[in-house]
Amino acid sequence: MENRQDKTADLFNLMGKIGRLYMIRALEAQKNLFSHMQKTAMDQKPVEGAVSDNPWQAWASYATDFSQRSALFWDVLRERGNNYIEHKKEGTPPLLAFKWEIISDGRTFQRPVNYALIRIIPPEGVKIDDKKRPFIIVDPRAGHGPGIGGFKKDSEVGVALQFGYPVYFVIFFPEPEPGQTILDVSAAEAKFLETVVKRHPDSPKPTIYGNCQGGWASMMIAANDPDKVGSIVINGAPMSYWSGSWSEGEGENPMRYSGGLLGGSWLSLFASDMGNGKFDGAYLVENFENLNPANTFWNKYHNVWKNIDTERERFLEFEKWWGGYFLMNEEEIRWIVDNLFVGNKLARGDVKAAPGTYIDLKAIRSPIVIFSSKGDNITPPQQAINWIADVYSSTAEIKANGQVIVGLVQEDVGHLGIFVSGKIAQKEHTEIIEALDYIERLRPGLYVMELQETSGKGKDKYLSSFREVRLEDMRTLNRLERRDEKAFEVVAEVSQLNEKAYSLFGRPIVKSMVNEKTAELGRNLHPLRVQRWFFSDLNPIMWPVGVMASKVAADRKPVTDDNPFRRLEEMGSEMITASWNLYRDMRDAASESAFFRIYGSMIALGASGDVKPGLQPMQQPDPRELPFVKEALAQIEKGGYPEALARIGALTGQFAGAIPLERLQMTEEFIRSDKVLSKISEDEARRLRSEAGFMVLMEPERTLNSLPALLSRKEDREHILAVLEWWRKLEGIKKEQLDMIDRITAVLSENKAGAGAGNSSRKKTQKK
Repeated sequence: MENRQDKTADLFNLMGKIGRLYMIRALEAQKNLFSHMQKTAMDQKPVEGAVSDNPWQAWASYATDFSQRSALFWDVLRERGNNYIEHKKEGTPPLLAFKWEIISDGRTFQRPVNYALIRIIPPEGVKIDDKKRPFIIVDPRAGHGPGIGGFKKDSEVGVALQFGYPVYFVIFFPEPEPGQTILDVSAAEAKFLETVVKRHPDSPKPTIYGNCQGGWASMMIAANDPDKVGSIVINGAPMSYWSGSWSEGEGENPMRYSGGLLGGSWLSLFASDMGNGKFDGAYLVENFENLNPANTFWNKYHNVWKNIDTERERFLEFEKWWGGYFLMNEEEIRWIVDNLFVGNKLARGDVKAAPGTYIDLKAIRSPIVIFSSKGDNITPPQQAINWIADVYSSTAEIKANGQVIVGLVQEDVGHLGIFVSGKIAQKEHTEIIEALDYIERLRPGLYVMELQETSGKGKDKYLSSFREVRLEDMRTLNRLERRDEKAFEVVAEVSQLNEKAYSLFGRPIVKSMVNEKTAELGRNLHPLRVQRWFFSDLNPIMWPVGVMASKVAADRKPVTDDNPFRRLEEMGSEMITASWNLYRDMRDAASESAFFRIYGSMIALGASGDVKPGLQPMQQPDPRELPFVKEALAQIEKGGYPEALARIGALTGQFAGAIPLERLQMTEEFIRSDKVLSKISEDEARRLRSEAGFMVLMEPERTLNSLPALLSRKEDREHILAVLEWWRKLEGIKKEQLDMIDRITAVLSENKAGAGAGNSSRKKTQKK
């Protein structure tokens, strides 16, 4: 009885919290509306002051411009529709701004998939060094076709080519192969990786550059075949789907509630059944568009109409890619929804790979760079980053695993801007690609990449630095410390029940009513497709538009920006935008409230999620108990010159603060010039840095005092002392580092005589 009363009290408390949260969200939405309208109203002053002596003349000029812009605008929509139809007739090829050739076609594999590996042909004047590390760019298959990573000259592909790297691209075709699964696709991508490695035997291991869903695909490739991957960059990649609250005062990620409010994965099965076994990517695109209705239904088109003389080509270029809708097999979308969207199993290590095995992200040994943006409402930073805390229990475990993880967070760009923005390509992607060769020289750990603008130009415009952070501190960036994710565990359980119910009662009826013809008809009548082919030359109503637009363009009379009616038009547009934003904010607040009322009440009444206790991050083993760590700490007094130098670097580096890229470049040059270090393989160097990192973290004094035993040879010790003296004179060296250098020098100097005697004794023993 007492337990029932406690649960009832918890339920009422929860409902009160949810209600208060909804009120906060609603008041914030209204505040944003009033603020927007107040700002717009204040712009009336220049409108009134701009009225000319002849208002009728101003009106006549504006009316002419208005009608001309309208004619040209409808012609743009007509051309968009024609482009859509033509692109579909061509087979919807990748929309890359570069020439390319197919290297490996997945449709010919034993388990065929609709994927292929292509090589980007360098443009004229761009020189490629085949001995540099190759890049493999993996685009997302999230409704659209491939090409987003090389959509423009200023893009991920373009930047990599400018640095002289060979570039490969993973593309896919509109129709999936019969029966292909995500694991088949992952196996094919592993073959693509192997192909690239074979084509560049004298190069460092390839970099995999994954965009959005291509990011988690890249992580799966690296986890399954870690020995062939050099580094990984994941951009806007949703790795931890349940995460949402980032910091105090910021809105939630509305997309994460969709699965729960729709009842889980059954709806993707229903959509696949309506497509006769194929899931239409237009549904995913529609979800993206609904996130920002102001842009979808107004701003995107108003911007073209307002700037019809300059925006035509940019709009048509983007819409050609945005309107290319690709299909998935039922098995593929089901795997994605069950394992990622609803199940969130990848970071938890619960995704099955080969029979009897699971994908373990700890198997990855390559440096990982995570690029996300606070302005991304599809993959906010917490979804891109929180997987680290799911996989690793502590900073010490990251170091013990030899893993380097670098996070770069942009402030305001949206999801698509991460991939297609020229400014992002010139800044963030340029700095990431420039730093990749040197990021491998970082000691294992978790880092934040920071960019500082300089007075330089081009590649020298920004200065990159890397500041080490603790995983334990990163967890505090989640406003609710991820307690809000408990409700999503219940969603996974409810999803399974709903899926079984649909499979038993609904699916047989739906399948009996659908065939390939009805499925194709349904796809063609999807609203996103209708708005393209309806406003094309397929529709006789649009035939006169082209002729009328050509005559208007020949006699174009644009109005000046200071025309009072143009100003009033702009004010009206701002009011419409503000109204759509109010609708969006209130809708998202209501969705959030409904989600937690439904699933939070289930928890309060005793429902439990599907997360097994053994998979909870906090119950992962103490790093000191890991066999690899135990073995390494037991060997702390053993080793030679390379081990000593790695540990000295870790001892001094723990006080380095933000590490500028030029310091890593200097480290690279030093290693190449050293006769011993230059012969060490990448894997061996990673092992040395890893061991040194957690030795210094767990046993700093013992690591320091063990150095003389590692440097028994007189010439090695003298060389180390000379290196320390050189380090002492480096620009930017900190006082704490100087103090550590003094301590290391003292330890080595105190044992100098004894070591020399030991060295002589060792030589005599060898002679005997």
